[in-house]
Amino acid sequence: MKSTQLVFLLLFSISTMISCKKHENKEVAIKEYNHIKKANWFLGDWQNISKEAEMKEIWVKQNDSTFVAESFVTVKKDTVFHEKVDLVQRNDSLFYIVSVKNQNNEKPISFYMTKSTESELVFENPKHDFPSKIIYKKITNDSLVATVSGLQNGKKMEEIFPMNRK
Repeated sequence: MKSTQLVFLLLFSISTMISCKKHENKEVAIKEYNHIKKANWFLGDWQNISKEAEMKEIWVKQNDSTFVAESFVTVKKDTVFHEKVDLVQRNDSLFYIVSVKNQNNEKPISFYMTKSTESELVFENPKHDFPSKIIYKKITNDSLVATVSGLQNGKKMEEIFPMNRK
């Protein structure tokens, strides 16, 4: 009986060593998310406070490929605008996916990145009326400008949202 156990133990040890040796030689592919890394400066709490309204945009990193945000506009403590955004890298593309409360049956609209630099990201969806283009431009580490543009009622429209880091 002891010799059977010894043979079993010896075979188990050999198979374990062979298995480990196979894994040592395999290269582990590490997925890089270079496009979303260009948006690291989005992360944080941003705001624009004026006499008319208070705008807040809060970005957090959900994981290596996804940042999430919520934007609010309040007027006299009433929320007049609310949206949720997912910034997602899928393969070699970066998508800005937005859901706006009380718009489009709250179904998300996707915009794909068409331009990226260290200080500017441009997202577009030519099939969507307004906005069809969203631009985030980093001014300094503590300030940015978001611009949305497109057609609204057949006319070109643009809205500009300067924000400072909170």
